[in-house]
Amino acid sequence: MKHGDILVALAIISIIIIIIIPIPLWLVNVLLSLNISIALLIMLIAMYTKEALHFSIFPSILLLTTLFRLALNITTTRYILLTGNAGELVETFGNYVIQGNAVVGFIIFAIIIVVQFLVITKGSERVAEVAARFTLDAMPGKQMAIDADLNAGLISDAEARDRRQKIQREADFYGSMDGASKFVKGDAIAGIVIAIINILAGFIIGMSFEGLAFGDAIQKYTLLTVGDGLASQIPALLISTATGIVVTRAASEGNLGTDLLQQLFNQPKVMFVLSGVITFLGFTQLPTAPFLFLGIIFLILGFMLRKTMTQEAIESQPDEIEEAVEEKRKPENVIPLLNVDPIELEFGYGILPLADSSQGGDLFDRLVMIRRQCALELGIVVPMIRLRDNIQLEPNQYVIKIKGIEVTSGDIMFDHYLAMNPGNVEGELEGVDTVEPAFGLPAKWINESERENAEILGFTVVDPPSIIATHLTEVIKKHAHELLGRQEVKKLIDNVRENHPALVDEITPNPLSLGDIQKVLCNLLKESISIRDLVSILETLADYCQITKDTDMLTEYTRQALSRAITKQFILSQPTPVLTVDKGLEQKIIESVQQTESGTYVSLDPNTVQKMIGNLSRELQKLISIGEQPVVITAPIVRLYFKRLSEQLTSDLIVLSYNEIDPSVEVESVGVVSA
Repeated sequence: MKHGDILVALAIISIIIIIIIPIPLWLVNVLLSLNISIALLIMLIAMYTKEALHFSIFPSILLLTTLFRLALNITTTRYILLTGNAGELVETFGNYVIQGNAVVGFIIFAIIIVVQFLVITKGSERVAEVAARFTLDAMPGKQMAIDADLNAGLISDAEARDRRQKIQREADFYGSMDGASKFVKGDAIAGIVIAIINILAGFIIGMSFEGLAFGDAIQKYTLLTVGDGLASQIPALLISTATGIVVTRAASEGNLGTDLLQQLFNQPKVMFVLSGVITFLGFTQLPTAPFLFLGIIFLILGFMLRKTMTQEAIESQPDEIEEAVEEKRKPENVIPLLNVDPIELEFGYGILPLADSSQGGDLFDRLVMIRRQCALELGIVVPMIRLRDNIQLEPNQYVIKIKGIEVTSGDIMFDHYLAMNPGNVEGELEGVDTVEPAFGLPAKWINESERENAEILGFTVVDPPSIIATHLTEVIKKHAHELLGRQEVKKLIDNVRENHPALVDEITPNPLSLGDIQKVLCNLLKESISIRDLVSILETLADYCQITKDTDMLTEYTRQALSRAITKQFILSQPTPVLTVDKGLEQKIIESVQQTESGTYVSLDPNTVQKMIGNLSRELQKLISIGEQPVVITAPIVRLYFKRLSEQLTSDLIVLSYNEIDPSVEVESVGVVSA
């Protein structure tokens, strides 16, 4: 094969020469035999090719084989018209195959032409045309899918290059097949024209130059023409069939023969039904013997298939067990255990009906509503909430975990309702005393019969799924800053980038990194400030990130930019009673602020801190006793540090700066926090 390319080039040139220069008659027989052999070879390769691209040279082969057949047709036509003899092969097809009957031979030749031209060739041409069109239309989508996999790190650069090259080759192949199928169509038309010319010209030559009678001339040249036509059209029919096989091959893992056997003979039930129908037809007016014979054959085939499938199922069971054991032994199976779910809700078996939709449970639907609610109120996309049953829990107990660690738990009574006193109800209910798990309020479990009475008295009555959903919502809100990682921040920023690309490009990755933005957003969420208006937040960061890179200071600037939203969230009435911070205490806090490379912190002496905490506790009790929500207002530069100091007493205290309150809102100082 070292000089195979040279031999192929010489062979193609020889085909052209054959058209012009006469060749010996014995060589004609050899080339006609070679034509049939090549056609058989091409059809077998097409049958055993698993993928069309494995036979990518096929369009060029169609051109060369068509040219080769036309060259042989011209050569045999020359011999038929000059000598009245086209060789043993043509004579054999003319006498042996059609038994010397010119009419029968011509009819058979015409049928082959019709089958090839109207059925196989036309169908293959249409399939190739549609495949080429669809392949070209699908190219952009396939290219985008490759780019997406490459960007996600699922494939390497080399794999992406190979996949792009394969897509290009598919487009080229089906485009070439669309054009090459025209060669087969043209060859069929040429065969018809050559046959008509041979008969008419041979009839004229036989009567005019050879002195043959009318009948003898027709007999002789019709047999030769039909023999020549069969010798050339049978290989053409084989190659046309190969063309149809190649262009109609769908995605598969095997060759055509394997696929036919696997997909036609893989259901014993079908064989039994087919056997019964064929046997029934044998006892009608149709011939009994052939139908009965075929019915028995399909019945036996059905039993054999069922036996084979049963044996394979039995043999595969130990393999599956062994594979499962081996799979457990593999060290890679430890990797999934390292994954920690952001949020988990575990419950005992008594709560299972609430999560089972077939038993009327709607807990899954409530989880969807929780994620929607958090998106609207906090501006974050809550990760998927994992539900698990835990037999180690009490039947009616549930546990909420954040990043694998239990943060809270609760108990419910199935088929009961929780009745809570909003504060202005004086009636009594019969039930089991308990504590509402989300807010720690006193409540009672009541039966269905007491529900209507409780609602009439003014109690707030909720069902068990609502209790779990409310508790889970409050836990998510409280720990939202823990659920917002860099990956989640990137998704939020990418969402903003769609409509505000200039803003995002200005702020990240320089001068602020993804981690810096995450810290600011987490600071806001930690104090229950919504980050839904992410555009305003990023605008503020873009304005002040040139002044400071301290994320705590950037958070304060951002809070001031969100003053309208903060005011609406925490200032609920006018005038709102608030606590203020003594000027002397504010000055002490400012003087005690220490600056470090990692940020700032307050270094107050313990006595001052204890006095401040004690005074703050007393002032808060005054507000709580009159039913008001405690709010502390301080100077902007002090707000952050006072909030950190107050967390020693309570983490839920609302601490605002004067710059975070809308000027149109009235506040009334009802107490001063001092030290």
